[in-house]
Amino acid sequence: MNLKVDQSTARAMNRRLILNLLRENGPLSRADIATTIGLSGATVGFAVGDLLTEGLVREGEPSSGATGRRPIPIEINYSGLLAVGLKLMVGSVECVLTDLSTTPLITRIIPLPDQSPETIVKVCAQAVADLLAEGGAPGARITGVGIAMPGIIEDGICRRSHRFNWTEVPLARMMADVVHVPVWVEDDTNAFALAQQLFRLGRHHKTIGALAIGAGISCAVVIDGQVHHGAHGGAGKLGHSTFHPEGLPCECGRRGCLQTLFSEPALLRRWQAATGAAATTTRHDMAEAARNGDSTAIGLLSEAGQAIGSILATFANIVDPEVIVVGGEAVAFGDLFFEPMRQAMLEGCLLPPPPITPDWIDNSWAQGAAALATRQVFNFEASAGAVRLS
Repeated sequence: MNLKVDQSTARAMNRRLILNLLRENGPLSRADIATTIGLSGATVGFAVGDLLTEGLVREGEPSSGATGRRPIPIEINYSGLLAVGLKLMVGSVECVLTDLSTTPLITRIIPLPDQSPETIVKVCAQAVADLLAEGGAPGARITGVGIAMPGIIEDGICRRSHRFNWTEVPLARMMADVVHVPVWVEDDTNAFALAQQLFRLGRHHKTIGALAIGAGISCAVVIDGQVHHGAHGGAGKLGHSTFHPEGLPCECGRRGCLQTLFSEPALLRRWQAATGAAATTTRHDMAEAARNGDSTAIGLLSEAGQAIGSILATFANIVDPEVIVVGGEAVAFGDLFFEPMRQAMLEGCLLPPPPITPDWIDNSWAQGAAALATRQVFNFEASAGAVRLS
C-alpha cells in the first residue's frame, strides 16, 4: 500500500527530523543536517528558514579555524518557548516554569487545601498565571501546561486515581477552560519517562524503561519516542504486582501489592518501627544509618532491592529495554538499594540485563510534566492538548 503524504505533512515531518537531530546532537550546519538525514540542501534550507522565522532555532557563531566561507551552525532556541509543569501530590502541587528543554526557570510548591478537582484546577490556574507573570521573558511564547499525577490517565481524563480518590475526572479540559492554553495530563511516571527520553539519559535510546520508586512503584516504557499506555492507560503499574497475597492493604483495594512493602514511605515506616526511630526521621536519615552499618536499614534495602529487581527482570524479559532510568525519592538510598536490585535482575533476565541508572534531581516530577507540553515540538505524532471550548 502506498502512503500518500501531502506537502504540509512532509514539511511538518522534515521539521521534526531536523529538530530531533539538533536535540540529540547539538548545533549542526545546514549541510551537515542535509547529509545526516538525507534531505536535499534546498529542502533543509526551506525548513530551517521556517524554524528561524518561528523562533524555534537560531544561528550560532561560525566555526573557527575554517578557511573561506565558514558554515553557520543551527541550534535549537530553547529559550524561545516556555512550558509549565504541575506535579499533583497529596496536599500540595509542585510547579515549574521551564524552557523548551524543561530546564527549570522558576519553581514553587503550593499547598492544596483539599483534593477536589475544582480546588486543584483553581490553585493550578493561579500558579500558571503567577509563574508566567514572574518569569515570562520578552518575546517568549508558552507552548502549554503539563500536569502529572498518579493514576490511570487516558486522553486527558483521569480514569482512576486511588491516591486522589478520583474517577472519570476530565482534568485537562477543566484546566484548559481556565488557563486558555493547551493542557496535557499524564501519569507521573509516564511523564518522567518522556522527559528522560527527550532530554536526559534516554535521549540516545529507542526503548527505555523509567522506574519510579516514591510514594508508589511504577515502570513506564517509551518506545520510539512514544509512551506505551496499554489498552486502558494502565501500563507500567509495577507496584501493584502481588508480592504477598495476605499482606498489607493497598490503596488500590487489594492486599500485598509490591508497593505496600517497598515504596519509599513503606520502607521508612518499617525502619522506624523496627528501630524505634522518631516519626520525624526521613529517608535521608535511613540512608545515612545504612551507610553507617545499621543492619536493619541494610537488610530492608537489600530485601526491597531483591524484590523489585526480580519483578523488574520479568518486565525486562518482556519489554527488552536498552536502559532503565530510576527516579523517585527512594534514589536517596543509593547502591545499598540498587546493587541487590541489579543482582536480582542478573539472575532473572534471559538476556544480559539493561543497566539500572539512577537519575533524580529536584523538580524531576514537575519537569516531566513540562515535557508533556514541549514534546509536541519534537514528536509529529504527539497528541494535541486539551483546549478551551469555544
